[in-house]
Amino acid sequence: MIKKLHHAAYRCRDSEETRAFYEDFLELRFKEAFEIHVTKTNRKAKVLHSFYELADDSCIAFFEDPETPFDFKKQHDFDLHIAFEVDQEHLLSMLSKGKKENREVRGISDHGNFHSIYFRDPNGYVIELVANVKFEFPKDPHKTLAQWQDDKEKKGL
Repeated sequence: MIKKLHHAAYRCRDSEETRAFYEDFLELRFKEAFEIHVTKTNRKAKVLHSFYELADDSCIAFFEDPETPFDFKKQHDFDLHIAFEVDQEHLLSMLSKGKKENREVRGISDHGNFHSIYFRDPNGYVIELVANVKFEFPKDPHKTLAQWQDDKEKKGL
């Protein structure tokens, strides 16, 4: 059985810019950083792997690899975003903090069960902070998915 998320890892342009956003702005603990010189496939590398800890001990992590090309771009909300859960008070505090620092910030979006605000990190990733209001998962996600698939087939998608 899978117990919990250990970390999710993404590429970053610059580890210091990334650190400033995740540690200084979002206030996550900078937990670990180490260099990778040889991959498990015996490929030589010069990569920095850094980890930022959430309250449940899981992490978001980043790889900086200046020698390997990567297409960094501003992501659209639905293409790729990272959502972190916060309480309503922290959501409002971060909204105010983002505006004071003249950061790109959107929200508050009312999704019914939760409220969200959105930032963009230095790598182009959309960062969503989510405060649950009365979050409930669908009673039958298989039914929701089956209906989605059926609707797509009817439209020929």
